[in-house]
Amino acid sequence: MTTQFQLAPRMESLPPNYFFELRQLLAEVAASGVEILRLDIGAPDMPPANFIIESMSGAADDATVHSYSPINGAPEYRQAWATYYQNRFGVTLDPATEVFSLLGSKEGIFNLAQVYVGAGDVVLVPDPGYITYTSGTLMAGGVVVRMPLLAENKFLPDFDAISADDYARAKIMWLNYPNNPTGATAGLDFFKRAVELAHQHNFILAHDAPYADITFGDYRAPSVLEIDGAKEVAVEFNSMSKTYNMAGWRTAAAVGNAEVLRNLGRWKSNVDTGSFRPLMTGAATALTGSQEWLMARNDEYQLRRDMIMETIAAIGWEANVPEGGMYVWARVPGVENTATFVQQLLRETGVSLTPGAAFGTTSPDYLRFSLGTPTKKVRAATQRLRDWSA
Repeated sequence: MTTQFQLAPRMESLPPNYFFELRQLLAEVAASGVEILRLDIGAPDMPPANFIIESMSGAADDATVHSYSPINGAPEYRQAWATYYQNRFGVTLDPATEVFSLLGSKEGIFNLAQVYVGAGDVVLVPDPGYITYTSGTLMAGGVVVRMPLLAENKFLPDFDAISADDYARAKIMWLNYPNNPTGATAGLDFFKRAVELAHQHNFILAHDAPYADITFGDYRAPSVLEIDGAKEVAVEFNSMSKTYNMAGWRTAAAVGNAEVLRNLGRWKSNVDTGSFRPLMTGAATALTGSQEWLMARNDEYQLRRDMIMETIAAIGWEANVPEGGMYVWARVPGVENTATFVQQLLRETGVSLTPGAAFGTTSPDYLRFSLGTPTKKVRAATQRLRDWSA
């Protein structure tokens, strides 16, 4: 006899995860004998530099490091983040109070809402945007107010379009630049305005910055914490996953406002424990060691980006050339809903892309390419798209 267990009511509000549901379709297509080329998920395909791996594996040989780690991160790990922020952005952080270790930034993003959002509280969420901004809000009983990211506004939210009532009820505003999925970038003037609004309306300004060091040409992404007064209202989520090709290591940090980090730690102390210390040792080595290898990695991403942009132009789609991040955000003229379109594309070509609907409600005619696929496979995928559209 099968027992039916009743879900908690909050599960009814939890949106589906596109990549979780994609698995079945990928299996069906693979079973038909088609080689699948995945340009959908944003996971780095290259490993970290050897010196990072050697640092981690060497640390694991120490018999004393296999117990629990500090919930807020090993001291050397927090100091490494402070050193990185000083070197990279000119931002001074107190490693004891303004840096907090995370098991990947995703859990920190989700948990921030659990700490600060209650029933009926508003969270201002970019649309399109990373789904965890929305899912964390809904699971906390909050109300998602979407900030449309439109091409005519360079994929930046229009702060003046947010109502006075929504500002008054807002607990958190989420920003993310370089942006997933649009590839858009934001300057210091934009962040200055956001910090001013956070002070004015007393909400937490949460900036998700995992792509800050995946940039092209002369562009260098800023930190929101470079703005005067930002640490009074802002926290920034930064991850080893994308910058250092360490997605599977699940190491990251939230930095900035000490009170917010202290309360996030109070929540996390009831939910999880610290990362494996050798992982933090390797991460600290990545943060403070040579950064030169990242330039070669970014050059490879740029090569892939350019292949994709050339193909988009050749087949009649539309996209802006991204200056940062791991994605190309393309509009497909004449297609109202790319959710169905990408399924057809996968079945007919074996190329898997992500529809705009996976990131919100305002971009149903867009789809996303990921640069986190080996260059040889990107070349093959773009050729299939050209042949298919001919």
